Amino acid sequence: MRVNEADLDWETVDRGETGFRRKRLATAAGGDRLGCSLYELPPGEKSWPFHFHTGNEEAVYVLAGAGQLRTADGVESLRSGDYVAFPVGSDGAHRVVNDGDDPLRYLAVSTMNDPDVTVYPDSGKIGVYAGSPPGGDDPRTVEGYYRRDDDVDYWLDEG
Repeated sequence: MRVNEADLDWETVDRGETGFRRKRLATAAGGDRLGCSLYELPPGEKSWPFHFHTGNEEAVYVLAGAGQLRTADGVESLRSGDYVAFPVGSDGAHRVVNDGDDPLRYLAVSTMNDPDVTVYPDSGKIGVYAGSPPGGDDPRTVEGYYRRDDDVDYWLDEG
């Protein structure tokens, strides 16, 4: 199914240092196993918090603008025409930052494997998803965010 981004409304996320607009292209086109969204970060804004997935690979392709990309290896520049793959696991940790003067527009692509666990190294949290992957619209049977340090023994409260 074909969709034109001009026909879609922007979704806005504005939370602390995270601020962007997004159009869910794959969802609108009926995509199931491959996600794709158009993102626009205004100057001075950042994408989703620094994270990696344990079950899904992601990638970005920069359409316009410039900024920075934080990865597990540090911070590097990001500019129009760059394509960056984020493999499953800690080597794929990432966050996009617009430190420029113009909007930063990019496509974010991901596999849509279910279940998945996201890890947030800076805050020490994990996100758990089953029934629908991150970015999916179907109802989930399990979903939540937990501090990694709240681990309990397997046998706790089991008879």
